[in-house]
Amino acid sequence: MQKYWGILLWALTVMLSCGEDKNQQVEHTSPKISPIQEPVVTHFGFNLQDFNVKSDTVKRGDSFGELMIENNVDYPKIVKISENFKDTFDVRKIRVGKPYLILKSKDTLEQAQVFIYENDPINYTVVDFRDSVFAYRSKKKVKYVEREASGVIETSLSEAILDQGIDYNLTNSLSEIYAWTIDFFRLQKGDKFKVIYKEKYINDTIYAGAEPIEVAYFEHNGRPIYAFAYENDSLKNIVDYFDEEANNLRRTFLRAPVQFSRISSRYNLKRRIRYYGYKLRPHKGTDYAAPIGTPILATADGTVTESTRRGGNGKYVKIRHNGTYSTQYLHMKNQKVRRGEFVRQGDVIGWIGMTGNTGGPHVCYRFWKNGRQVDPFREELPLAEPLAEELRPDYYAYIAPRKDQLDCIEYPEKPIEEEDLLTLNEEHGATQN
Repeated sequence: MQKYWGILLWALTVMLSCGEDKNQQVEHTSPKISPIQEPVVTHFGFNLQDFNVKSDTVKRGDSFGELMIENNVDYPKIVKISENFKDTFDVRKIRVGKPYLILKSKDTLEQAQVFIYENDPINYTVVDFRDSVFAYRSKKKVKYVEREASGVIETSLSEAILDQGIDYNLTNSLSEIYAWTIDFFRLQKGDKFKVIYKEKYINDTIYAGAEPIEVAYFEHNGRPIYAFAYENDSLKNIVDYFDEEANNLRRTFLRAPVQFSRISSRYNLKRRIRYYGYKLRPHKGTDYAAPIGTPILATADGTVTESTRRGGNGKYVKIRHNGTYSTQYLHMKNQKVRRGEFVRQGDVIGWIGMTGNTGGPHVCYRFWKNGRQVDPFREELPLAEPLAEELRPDYYAYIAPRKDQLDCIEYPEKPIEEEDLLTLNEEHGATQN
């Protein structure tokens, strides 16, 4: 009997312990429901969920003041931004097509609290109306990716660049680097190039353009020319391009005042024109044909001595570069500079037009030496400032690995033409037979 009660007690104990375990297990595995948290959406450093957001672009006729008044900003705050923050944000210079954000309060008034203006894909300006009114500039986070590229010219440099999926702006960059060592109006089929540069990406994926070329190689008519970007004057922050022997590739003058136009008429003192009965009518300039509105560039540093309109010259600009050289740019649609202004090489001084005596849109580029008009293509113009002797040892050490990297870049394989493919098929068939 005692044995029976012992077994019964053991069974009850096991049952109770299993019940406890079961209860404990149920309590342990019961799901805990957490509140769902919405992801924080930040842009330009602001949590967009804290605002009602308006995204738009500047339309023709828009002004900063009107945009802010429409969004319930007090007039004194607008005046404060306009007068006290001109160096940071000049409200007169907002441009049509530029994107902006207005972050508005989440109430019935929906008053603009922050205005964000995108100057370009990377740089932006923030105007904050909360508390004390202020403005500041900032940049999006940018990732730089080094890229190597090469090409072989079949028809034109621009086509060779586009064929390789390279940023088209590199066409202009290459033409500027080699402006005086290569005549880009006379490129040959089979000319080659290689470049190393950096591409910019916003948020790792959005392409934001290319940085200046760091290293380049151009083979024109079988002549190889290297170009390495190097800081020639740290005080003035001047970066020039030099070849492997430290020769400066730049000249004091650009070869042409217009990028990628064509020469429609050269300097010619013996020119005769049928329209004028083949009478001798010397042409003392070089004409560059381009569409109306194409920018015209100053070919060298200098001071504007004339910006006016006169007779057959139409609207024109004349620049004195030093005691020896001056240049003149005729038939402009409009000038961008005024008399007395100092301009730098490559600055836009006006736009292609048809003012004065002209049969089509172009700029007549005239080149003066010691007060006499000459042909710039026949002048032995001075080189730009050479690389300082004390910088050369560092320069040679810097370019050595870059030159090796450039030399290892391969050219793209030439696609097989249909005629070549037929020839290969015939040869292949002959081999099989």
